[in-house]
Amino acid sequence: MTKLVLVVAAALFDAEGRVLLAKRPEGKKMAGLWEFPGGKIEPGETPEQALIRELFEELGIVTTAENLESMKFVSFSYPSFHLLMPLYACYKWDGTVRAAERQQLRWVSVADLHSYNAPPADVPLFDYLASRGAQE
Repeated sequence: MTKLVLVVAAALFDAEGRVLLAKRPEGKKMAGLWEFPGGKIEPGETPEQALIRELFEELGIVTTAENLESMKFVSFSYPSFHLLMPLYACYKWDGTVRAAERQQLRWVSVADLHSYNAPPADVPLFDYLASRGAQE
């Protein structure tokens, strides 16, 4: 039986409509690849609760469930596990985005997302955002 891994991700949009990508640090699986901020959903957490926690831990920002807009999800099979990952848009938060876990961060135009090497599960999300074009 394949292990199911539940994670959640955020497409954080700045005032210019760019989206934030984080580079997976050395020592982690898929190091060097660019992805949306987020992480594992812990037992007893909703995806929104997990994302709020992860955004604070990874980026030092605070947001609420009301600021998270469900966009799309990915169901992707890796060789050793199956990943289920909802993506939420977030346009509003408190605090300044910073690399709390020493990961490299970059604000990227949605049109340029495919210029960044990403984990295979993130590619369909890049496709989705790129097909939607610039945000309001």
